[in-house]
Amino acid sequence: MHAVILGAGVVGFQVARQLIAEGKDIAIIENNPERARYASHHLDCLVINEEGSNISSLRRADIEKADFFISVTNSDEVNMIACGLVASEFNVKVKIARVRNLDYSKARIFEKSFLGIDYIVNPEVETSKLIANMVALGANSDVMLFHDTDAQMRNVIVNDRSFFKNRSLKEIKKIVKEPFLVSGILRDDTFIIPYGDTVIKENDNIYLLAEKNIMTKIFIQAGRKSEKIERIAIVGGGKIASLAAQYLIRTGRRITIIEENYDKCHKLSEKFPEALIIRADISEEEIFEEEQIHKYDLLITTTDNHELNILSSVYAKTLGIKRTIALVEKSSYIAIASRLGIDSIVNPKISTVDAVLKNVRRGNIKSIHSLFDGKAEVIEYLADNKCKLINRPLKDNELPEGSLVLLVNRNKKNIIPDGNFIVREGDLIIVIAGKKAIPSIENLFQG
Repeated sequence: MHAVILGAGVVGFQVARQLIAEGKDIAIIENNPERARYASHHLDCLVINEEGSNISSLRRADIEKADFFISVTNSDEVNMIACGLVASEFNVKVKIARVRNLDYSKARIFEKSFLGIDYIVNPEVETSKLIANMVALGANSDVMLFHDTDAQMRNVIVNDRSFFKNRSLKEIKKIVKEPFLVSGILRDDTFIIPYGDTVIKENDNIYLLAEKNIMTKIFIQAGRKSEKIERIAIVGGGKIASLAAQYLIRTGRRITIIEENYDKCHKLSEKFPEALIIRADISEEEIFEEEQIHKYDLLITTTDNHELNILSSVYAKTLGIKRTIALVEKSSYIAIASRLGIDSIVNPKISTVDAVLKNVRRGNIKSIHSLFDGKAEVIEYLADNKCKLINRPLKDNELPEGSLVLLVNRNKKNIIPDGNFIVREGDLIIVIAGKKAIPSIENLFQG
């Protein structure tokens, strides 16, 4: 597979890095010299420091051989025009554009593949949906939901008081009788697929997979009791905050938005008459006391200053607020934020990368969730007649090292399979895999 990526910002770089790790052939076009230089030094691919709307640049990137064109620059207009240019001049199967303007991304013209764009990815929409899902599930962990099933994946940071600390998976299963899996562990920057003898240690970031009602019981046993969330304070008045407020107001929750810009406050008050809009700077300590922030059930921080999002969330927890969600874009900050006691972390870049990869991967994919800064992925496949896993026991299939079939949904029933389980056509299969295993997993599902 050959893909041409326009834009070497965080999203373009991460998409390229993940695809290169899978052995895909990638070319990047980036007009910013510093970004192009950084990508060239850190990625094993062709990097062209030129304008992406230049046909000669596209030809240098071997666009004629490309299966995918992915335009993820910071400009919606550039992304759309570049896709239009590629569609008119070259025979590329799939064109993907990142479009952040909500007016563009909601336009019905995209239903007809306007400008040749096959898929649109909107970071703000993806992130706000994720926030709404987190709130619906109690905002006490990261959340991954799957297609047409109530199975979910959520994480726990193991502290010194944790139920999981210094216990093997075998011991845990003897104590917790409910059907669930410890799907993956991040330990000291290393991704681990655990087995029965694996012992969970303090500071491990573990991801659990179970049905919704079972997950609730496990979280209670692990000391992560759900809290009723009725009053929510959202810090920041940007697109993500506005979309999240829109989703949450529909659920009947009481919403307060704190934003220091007067014009944004005015627009928010017109858009959400049922919400309380406060013009204030969250970095000023007195705002917490004046507005009684500690009486809220949840604080969601969505400003453009991600250090401020983390600090505000941590400070709110010291005042007694039950739950916090923080918007954090820097990958290096995510692990830090989790260990500081912030309950849930959202990263728009990761959401965008997952949405792009879903449309790039081979196979009948329903969803993709990146874990641990791209070290692993949870992939949801629909097994069709091309899938090599069907009609024989899992133990007879050569699953690559660093991968595991976690769950199969058949006729609306969730099954945690053992080695004797036989996959059938039409099954929905959830797999976890390290980066090196993904090409082999693709081959098993697509042939």
